[in-house]
Formats: sequence, structure tokens, C-alpha cells
Amino acid sequence: MLAIRMQRTGRKGHAQFRIVVQDSRLTPTSGRHVALLGSYDPHAKTTTLNKEKAAFYLSNGAQPSDRVVSLMQREGVELPSWVKLPKADKKRSIRNPEKLRKNQPKEEPAPEAEAPAEEAAPTDEA
Repeated sequence: MLAIRMQRTGRKGHAQFRIVVQDSRLTPTSGRHVALLGSYDPHAKTTTLNKEKAAFYLSNGAQPSDRVVSLMQREGVELPSWVKLPKADKKRSIRNPEKLRKNQPKEEPAPEAEAPAEEAAPTDEA
């Protein structure tokens, strides 16, 4: 089965991705792909995609990954009805909201009492 997925390129800390059609049994890092459909730069948020090739491989049953589906939607590629669309309404929840600093009770600063000079001075009794 063919998969349409992203293949990481670029240097360390500055990722760029190729959008490739690849045999699903291979890892994306193997470098072997059937076709190169385009590229995606997450830093500049730019996508280049060959829409005709993408539509051809989708019509022949290539399975796109979730991230590739969202990129194709943004570029205006017609997706078949069997492609599962990623959920857009992801609501994140905080695990322990009671531990957040903003939810802690306010601590009033204790008034600083000035100690007499006798107690404040260190003594050397040895």
C-alpha cells in the first residue's frame, strides 16, 4: 500500500519536509520513495505541492497522513470521500489546574519586624 507522508530534511534544529509517496512498509528516513509531490517549510509556513500528482495518487488509493491531509486542504486539493479528516476542535485540558500558580491563594507578605541591635549582631563565644 502506498502512503503519502512527510520526510524530514534540513539541518539539525531547522527542519524542512518533503511530501512523498512511499511504500507504507518503508520508514520515511529510508530515502526511497515512489514520487516527490512537494515540500513544506514549517518556519516560513510555505508549501509547494504538485496538485495533479497528489490527486492522481489519491485516486489510486494512496493513504495520506493526518498532517498531509491538512496541508492538502490548505492548498485546495480535492480529497476523496474515504479520506479521514483530522479533528479541528481539539480542546486541550490541563491535568492539575489546582497546582497552577494563578489558582493558588494569595500570600500576604509578612511585615518585617526590626530586631534590636543586640540580637542582630553576631557574637563570637568559642
